Amino acid sequence: MPLPFLTADRAFDATDDDVALPFDDHDHDQWRRPYRPGPWRVGAAALILLLASFVLLAAMVIAFAGALPGAGVCIGIGALMICAALRLLRIGAWVSRHGLRRVAFFSTTTLSWARVKGLRTVQQPVRWLGLPRTVQGQALVLVREGDEPLPLLTDHNADFLSRVEAFDRAADTIEAWGAEYGAAS
Repeated sequence: MPLPFLTADRAFDATDDDVALPFDDHDHDQWRRPYRPGPWRVGAAALILLLASFVLLAAMVIAFAGALPGAGVCIGIGALMICAALRLLRIGAWVSRHGLRRVAFFSTTTLSWARVKGLRTVQQPVRWLGLPRTVQGQALVLVREGDEPLPLLTDHNADFLSRVEAFDRAADTIEAWGAEYGAAS
């Protein structure tokens, strides 16, 4: 039995999940991530949200049992888990006409394009999924005035693990933004 709703926009077997994002050239003033979040990052956030739903369900059961302080603690833990999942999805490199923004879990660094001396892809030891273990890989490195180079993206982070073409496309896009708005390569 054919399922026409699965093939309305595309052939069911011909899915290409690793396509480039559509480019909207109208507003370069808004911060945008020039690549899709990777499956490892999305999967980790989904797992955290699943655990948060169980914690909130436990809060509801505890509240119905009459222990309101315990329910409040569970609601607080659930809210922290939801905030952590949302922050995990925002991690990455963001670009706009104003500069380059590197979002980490606990910090955000924004540099104007005037302070960026260069962006280049280099072979170097990189962290595997952000853990202390390092492997040989590629990194898009940000060269700042008077500071050591800072890796923005690596081909072994949660966005690009096993997606080399997506890493190359994202690095090229960020380098193009840098070339257009003032970073010397």
